[in-house]
Amino acid sequence: MTAVNPEDVIAAWDQPGATASIHPTRGISEGAYWASGEAQAELLARDILAGSRVMDFGCGDGRVAVPLRALGYDVTGVDAAPRMLAALKKHAPDLPTFQSDGSDFGKHVGRRKFDAVYCLAVLIHHSHATGEQLVERLRAVVRKGGLLVLDWPVADEPAETDAWIGVTTWSREQQDNITTRLGLERLDVDRPWAVYQA
Repeated sequence: MTAVNPEDVIAAWDQPGATASIHPTRGISEGAYWASGEAQAELLARDILAGSRVMDFGCGDGRVAVPLRALGYDVTGVDAAPRMLAALKKHAPDLPTFQSDGSDFGKHVGRRKFDAVYCLAVLIHHSHATGEQLVERLRAVVRKGGLLVLDWPVADEPAETDAWIGVTTWSREQQDNITTRLGLERLDVDRPWAVYQA
């Protein structure tokens, strides 16, 4: 199996109207799409302290970042696709953003750390190797005691996607090996994603 090239994923998401054909709720209605982001923001707010400095990595058009900010969080949106960041700016012109695939965080944030970083619907597009690199990079910008929220699905038979629209899955053992090495402790919370404390 050939792993997905991250550049192909960025190019796909950067096409005009990409979210209309990719995100399932957008096919229902624009309202359903934004309501799904509000629901995810409310779930994140159950674990992230009010007013925290938060990075949304893979923020897209702001579906989750915009409503999380409305809940009082200091949100920075990060995405590798310029068209997605431009779409976010239409919804929240003053929400801080920068373009990055995660390899150049130092250039954008220096030594500053975030209270929490969340990464939803991103690791599904990566191979295990590039996904692990990304988790390391995300961990590096979370302060000690902060939270790292990762949407990386678990499967009995983990597999890497070979198409940009596919889904990479992980074993719990793979996840635990990576996060233990990075000094992350998995929190026992009932969420559709994993929550770790740094």
